[in-house]
Amino acid sequence: MASALICIALYWLRMFAITAGYHRYFAHRAYKTGRSFRFFLGALGCCAMQKGPLWWAANHRDHHKYSDTDDDPHSPITRSVWWAHVGWVLAPAHDDASWEKIRDLSRYPELRFLDRYHYLPPFLLGVLVWLAAGWTGLVVGLFVSTVLLYHGVFLVNSAAHLFGTRRYETTDKSRNNWWVALLTMGEGWHNNHHHYMTSARQGFFWWEIDVSYYILKGLEVFGVVWDVREPPRKLLKMA
Repeated sequence: MASALICIALYWLRMFAITAGYHRYFAHRAYKTGRSFRFFLGALGCCAMQKGPLWWAANHRDHHKYSDTDDDPHSPITRSVWWAHVGWVLAPAHDDASWEKIRDLSRYPELRFLDRYHYLPPFLLGVLVWLAAGWTGLVVGLFVSTVLLYHGVFLVNSAAHLFGTRRYETTDKSRNNWWVALLTMGEGWHNNHHHYMTSARQGFFWWEIDVSYYILKGLEVFGVVWDVREPPRKLLKMA
């Protein structure tokens, strides 16, 4: 029972670190925060075992720049569904990312440290889980949770470019997918996001559930984050 609870908790905690941290903050700078909380988000994101925040942000910015073209790191349109879902992250060609693409972030030594030693936070997390729940906790609570987390996050790269609805005529094939949004705390509103990528809110309307955004707004109340960007009203009226 304890292992299952750890599995569920680590899935959602690290999903938030990817969606609100790696994605909406590091890749898109959709809100502001201090260096301490930024480091915390980066370290927690490393615990998702998807490499460091600088690597993640650089690749994601390439995804938006070249979305669904031959230069897109993970397009299911120009490559394959397998490649978009998981193959690209395993390919040696994507082991490194140019810091020139993320000069706004790479100037901070603590972020360069996290990127270089991205395996350290998950190792420490593994030790804590093992001490708390033993080998069963480590296998079920951490390893199984990580596999589920991988597939959850990667559904945005694959399924959200293939299945769902298109509110906006973007230059790519991004789609709004409600079930991907539920599994990823709001990332499934992918067509919204590709239309206006700098918004911290990806579920543009009240019926589009976006848990990551709700948490960010809660953190804003306490001054942990601020200037949480919203989609402009004119854009919503055009929808």
